[in-house]
Amino acid sequence: MDDLFGSAAQDSDDGNDGDDDGASDSGQSRSAQARSTQPRSPLAVRMRPRTLDEVVGQQHLLGQGSPLRQLAAGADAAGPAGPSSLILWGPPGTGKTTLAHVIARGPGRKFVELSAITSGVKDVRRVMDDALTARDLYKTTTVLFLDEIHRFNKAQQDALLPGVEKGWVVLVAATTENPSFSVVSPLLSRSLLLTLKPLTDADIEGLLVRAVKDPRGLNGNVRLSDEALEHLVRLSGGDARRALTALEAAAGVAFGDADDVESSGAPQGDTEAEGDTDADGTVDKGAGQTVTSDPVTVGLRHTERALDAAAVRYDRAGDQHYDVASAFIKSIRGSDVDAALHYLARMLEAGEDPRFVARRIVISAAEDVGMADPTALQTAVAAAQAVQLIGMPEGRIVLAEAVVHLATAPKSNAAYMGINKAVADVRAGLGNGIPAHLRDSHYPGSKQLGHGVGYKYAHDAPHSVAAQQYPPDDLVGRDYYEPTANGAERDIAVRLERLRKIVRGK
Repeated sequence: MDDLFGSAAQDSDDGNDGDDDGASDSGQSRSAQARSTQPRSPLAVRMRPRTLDEVVGQQHLLGQGSPLRQLAAGADAAGPAGPSSLILWGPPGTGKTTLAHVIARGPGRKFVELSAITSGVKDVRRVMDDALTARDLYKTTTVLFLDEIHRFNKAQQDALLPGVEKGWVVLVAATTENPSFSVVSPLLSRSLLLTLKPLTDADIEGLLVRAVKDPRGLNGNVRLSDEALEHLVRLSGGDARRALTALEAAAGVAFGDADDVESSGAPQGDTEAEGDTDADGTVDKGAGQTVTSDPVTVGLRHTERALDAAAVRYDRAGDQHYDVASAFIKSIRGSDVDAALHYLARMLEAGEDPRFVARRIVISAAEDVGMADPTALQTAVAAAQAVQLIGMPEGRIVLAEAVVHLATAPKSNAAYMGINKAVADVRAGLGNGIPAHLRDSHYPGSKQLGHGVGYKYAHDAPHSVAAQQYPPDDLVGRDYYEPTANGAERDIAVRLERLRKIVRGK
């Protein structure tokens, strides 16, 4: 049988060639039969694309004539443009290293890979010297792939400049952090910045299906149930490497269960053994037992055991999406911080887009907390920006802090209700015209129209508050904002009462 995780390497010295009576295999488990004599590479490594056409996602960077296409074409690239150094910026598992390895296959290219975690200036200078030699003696362009470039300090990044500037190397650098803050300006100006997007659920699903069937992957030895596929996609978080690693682990669990069934002598319908295969697809084990040669099914229970994560019932396009989001917001509004954190965890563990969660938190800060705690909106906006900057899983900490702030803050929807009342009046046709003294008086002829005449400059009045009419005539005395007695609005209410009296001349 083929290796569970790829084509099996045949061992010519096993001494069992031609032995088909099944006797020597009667105690051999399924995984033992599937074991290869060669070391296995991780599934994510074996499934790494060999051409740009095999790359999943990032289609916005892979159009005909794009810098990536030109670089991958190597010496066969058409057109007058030479290869450009690139900085690939994106979340983990979106294909930065994959793209670099595809580029490495281009003809007329010498590929060198360094990691900023383990390399220093000495290593960079050695690569530059070798690249200059390869260019001058062998007419070969060196592509230097530098992973985690944000870990290089300024001096180390500066060491790259001469080689990139003079074309000794074509730099392909990868980073998960914003290059504007982590890469020195001279290097940025000499490179093209390409932003990789998180993979979609459809991208991840297609990748997993391909890995199950591909001879480099599981080679058809497993069947992935719909529930297991959905679970793997949900927990991948748009990370292709994580998805393939999880699939490999789940397949191992499924084959372990198949071994247990074989060893217990229980009825078998999804396991395979060596022996004579009949025309009906069964295998004669020589001991009165027959089993089908169908692939082992990887079910939801296998993915849950492999990943130590229960499948969360949550449909991002259906009722669960809206129900959980609604419960989340209502828990914050109701000041139940524990329930709010539960629903936050439920959404994140189900693979909900953290940016969606952050947007809901910002809305809640303005709608439900409002001016009772003006700092809540600042916290929410900062959390939304931080999530985009650092991503997941660390983003959950930022979101949790914002949720705790909002849920424990005093609440007021006065600002929300105020704008709703103002909008209702506008839609009802109220608010006719603008008082003449408030109109623009800077253009020629405006004074003759009475614009700006009688306007009182607020800063000239005591406490910078002047008595004059601001709303249209039909809305004079209309109150939209009615502060509560909660939190900071207690003080606002007192101040607002004094302000209205002064402005309205009462």
